[in-house]
Amino acid sequence: VHTPTWGGEKVKHYLARPYRVSIDFGTDGKTPDVTYALKLACRHAIEETLDYEHFCKDAEVSVTFVDNERIRTLNRTYRDKDRATDVLSFPQYEPGEAARETDTPVMLGDIVISLERAAEQAQEVGHPFLDEVAFLCIHSTLHLLGYDHERSASEEEDMCRRQREIVARIEQKYKVKER
Repeated sequence: VHTPTWGGEKVKHYLARPYRVSIDFGTDGKTPDVTYALKLACRHAIEETLDYEHFCKDAEVSVTFVDNERIRTLNRTYRDKDRATDVLSFPQYEPGEAARETDTPVMLGDIVISLERAAEQAQEVGHPFLDEVAFLCIHSTLHLLGYDHERSASEEEDMCRRQREIVARIEQKYKVKER
């Protein structure tokens, strides 16, 4: 058990899982140093989302940290929205298709997070930066698994429920109160 801090609190880091999740972390070269705590928050969020969804296969995910300028360019290029956003998801498979892969690790796709926007949102709602980044990883991983809140109001409600339940699982599992 490893106990780094996450959002100003100590966090338990359990390594045992029935499957392996490889996460390739990268930056656009303009973002501040990516810390171990930031990577750990992302790892916990991605793994807990996969656990919640009963996705128990070896998997690969790419997480890239960028600034608002870069995510705005990506948002404009891929979604025709000329504004900075907090996170973009680029699934590798159509919904349900990835689960059929058997012999090799499943490349779920790419997550791109604007650390600038994440910091702004964390400040706006008054919670820790790492909690915001973890939430964005949960949100994006659900997209990689085929969920999309933009298709309908019922799908948005379902995705929001899943996000809340995953956040609650993470809080219960990893956050340790100071003694």
